[in-house]
Amino acid sequence: MIEKPLTPEDVDFVTTLHGEEQISFVVLMQPRGDQADVLLRAIDDVALGELREAVREGEEPEGRAAQEPAAVALEYSLQELRKAGSEAVGQVVEDHPLDKLKSVVEDSGADEVIVLTAPHYVEEFFHRDWASRARHKVGVPVLKLFAHSE
Repeated sequence: MIEKPLTPEDVDFVTTLHGEEQISFVVLMQPRGDQADVLLRAIDDVALGELREAVREGEEPEGRAAQEPAAVALEYSLQELRKAGSEAVGQVVEDHPLDKLKSVVEDSGADEVIVLTAPHYVEEFFHRDWASRARHKVGVPVLKLFAHSE
């Protein structure tokens, strides 16, 4: 599960986690949430010292408006994973991300889940971040990794 396009460092990191073993990915792209998430993202930005990002939080597409940018980010990420030699398919999550994640794990027979995300300090503190919540739902190990910034 990702929240933004994979950087070259992210691709290198996830494709080499298991050494030379051939890995295939089912990527779920979680688009930006709705207005209710803006405050939490701004707090995270401030905590990370990214004051400019905190000020710009309201400028990014939210909710349904974020679907198209998420689809573009997903396609780019899939292409980069394939260029690195991995099999990769994916989809943008529209509703109920954890339910979707659980069904993908079951349908694909996944061995593990990787949640690649920016730090979300408020959600992590209360164990409401995607990785913490997924650990209670999917039935396979969940690895939380922090995405690289551009």
